[in-house]
Amino acid sequence: MDEFYGDISDGVPASKLLSQGTCYTYDDCIFHPGHIYFGAHEVDLSSNITKNIKLRVPIVSSPMDTVTEGKMAAAMAMAGGMGFVHYNCSVEEQCNSVLLCKRHVPSLVLDPLVLGPQDTVGTLQAMMEAKQTDGACITDTAAVGGKLLGLVTQLEIDFVDDKHTPLSEVMHRDMLTAPAGTPPEKCYDLLRSEQMSHLPLLTEAGDLAGLASRQQWRSSRGLPPLGPPSLDNGGRLLCGAAVGTRPEDRERVAVLWAKGNVDAVILDSSQGDSVYQLEMIRHIKAAHPGLEVIAGNICSGVQAERLIHAGADGLRVGMGSGSICTTQEVCAVGRGQATAVFHCSRFAERLGNIPCIADGGIQNSGHIIKALALGASAVMCGSMLAGTEEAPGDYFVLNGQRVKKYRGMGSLEAMKKGSESRYHSDTQSLKIAQGVSGTVRDKGSVRAAVPFLAQAVRQGFQDLGTKSVADAHAALRSGKMRLEVRSGAAQAEGGVHDMNSYEKQRW
Repeated sequence: MDEFYGDISDGVPASKLLSQGTCYTYDDCIFHPGHIYFGAHEVDLSSNITKNIKLRVPIVSSPMDTVTEGKMAAAMAMAGGMGFVHYNCSVEEQCNSVLLCKRHVPSLVLDPLVLGPQDTVGTLQAMMEAKQTDGACITDTAAVGGKLLGLVTQLEIDFVDDKHTPLSEVMHRDMLTAPAGTPPEKCYDLLRSEQMSHLPLLTEAGDLAGLASRQQWRSSRGLPPLGPPSLDNGGRLLCGAAVGTRPEDRERVAVLWAKGNVDAVILDSSQGDSVYQLEMIRHIKAAHPGLEVIAGNICSGVQAERLIHAGADGLRVGMGSGSICTTQEVCAVGRGQATAVFHCSRFAERLGNIPCIADGGIQNSGHIIKALALGASAVMCGSMLAGTEEAPGDYFVLNGQRVKKYRGMGSLEAMKKGSESRYHSDTQSLKIAQGVSGTVRDKGSVRAAVPFLAQAVRQGFQDLGTKSVADAHAALRSGKMRLEVRSGAAQAEGGVHDMNSYEKQRW
């Protein structure tokens, strides 16, 4: 009889389930609920992504050329996370993206449209439509940082028939401005009291430093509050960047550190356990000791050990689990992501409490909860953030749906642009694709997506009975956290079923 009733704690600890020679991914596993003794609002999601960088929201954006440039990095930092700018571009372009993030003041226009006095009305109209904005600042350099010459809004060009008219002939020269550093609240008070649509912010020398606009204020209404942004010690937004492991990438790191003030670099490789990456880690830690280094990608404890001993401040876990990655199919290496996250984070904790970022396979908030509960300190999202307003690229209509391009950095399309070093590929040899290119639907703004994801994760942690990421990791270590494998039928039962039609909205 006693054998029938068994132990009241059924299910198994992760250490037993994930050490049987079978690898599992997030959908294969399900956690048992814990005891709820606190509200979801009490859950603390703050967690380290490196030894010295802690985020309020443990979500970072992937360094892919269709996911993260300056605009995405700034949006992620404003939401409490962090972005890593891709390196499929020149070092100058990458550094400019980092600086766009580092110099941005939260609540102001993120990437204001700036043109030169010689540009035409037709050019302005095309760019206003592409950027979905209602005005442009005119500077002598056609960029932020140039001397402000004027302002052009829709009002100034509505009745201009000649599209070749230079903006110098229609721009508004006598405008109200505010000093750089003016608090956003005061900027919007001025816009309201003076009944203006735009308020340029200027340095003491008269150079354009930023812009506040009514359109920006209107777009933020109805969105969830973002909470405190992710800031460095100087009060600027946190920003990371990806680099390769070739000799020329050492100069890229030096520029990003000296000119871009980047906070962390990711050594971007599909297989991070290489002599090239070990040498790069040692070089960066010796040449730039204040720069945090995240190494990877890896999927086993053996790989983690070598990178940690070389000096890595954080690890990126995941090989072939991304939605556009075909590494497992093409190269026959990798691991189910749930198993990879558990084993890598377990060894990383034992070898110096090194944070692990779960990279790949994240499709919903449940996957984020599982990754964190299995030992990850944060998750890296690519496909979930591709197609947002802040992602690089323009929207276009395909089969009646508004979409953006999304491609893996191992796709031939991305490799032709320069990402082949990520796959240890000789530029002169035959290229073997380890990813695909495609499109993703319009997903709105990161400013809405990240806060809602964070709240869903808090509710999941409440159901698990853990008040913080640290609590979840403690429950994982002790075996208090119990889980099981889901059969195919159980997975079908856990999703939407037996509906004739439905609309799936997560928020």
